[in-house]
Amino acid sequence: MRLVFTLFGALMLNGCLGMPETVKPVDDFEISQYLGKWYEVARLDHSFEEGLERVSAEYIELEKSGIAVINRGYDPLSQEWQQANGEAYFVTHNDIGYLQVSFFGPFYSSYVVFGLDKQNYQYAFVSGPTLDYLWLLSRTPTVSDEVMGEFLNQAKERGFNTDELIFVKH
Repeated sequence: MRLVFTLFGALMLNGCLGMPETVKPVDDFEISQYLGKWYEVARLDHSFEEGLERVSAEYIELEKSGIAVINRGYDPLSQEWQQANGEAYFVTHNDIGYLQVSFFGPFYSSYVVFGLDKQNYQYAFVSGPTLDYLWLLSRTPTVSDEVMGEFLNQAKERGFNTDELIFVKH
């Protein structure tokens, strides 16, 4: 198996907590609504996801505490699925969309939900510890033009380089 997700751990999950000054996590966050499968619709690209298509993330509540994270993506060049398993925990309160995630404990990085369909939990805008990390997640492989426009507007307002976004093939 290619080391795509190993690089993910080394590059993103290097003990970086915090968030860009322009990013604020959502409040009234309900993890029970967030659990399940999400499709990656758009992202700022990194070597740990380079070339991957059909990328998804699944969040599963752990028995004792925390959330299991399963990231998957298909590499069309090797014609193989890549997968990384991790865990996430709330940084402050469990009703704030600010978590720390690790694929190689004890190294954690920020996972900040800064935009969310709070009524139906159908899309989420997610940042990492810096403006270099940005994702649009959805319960479906595509989103409406309205959701895409809102994502692009919010990302630009916060200083993300939306010209470098990758729109994921599903």
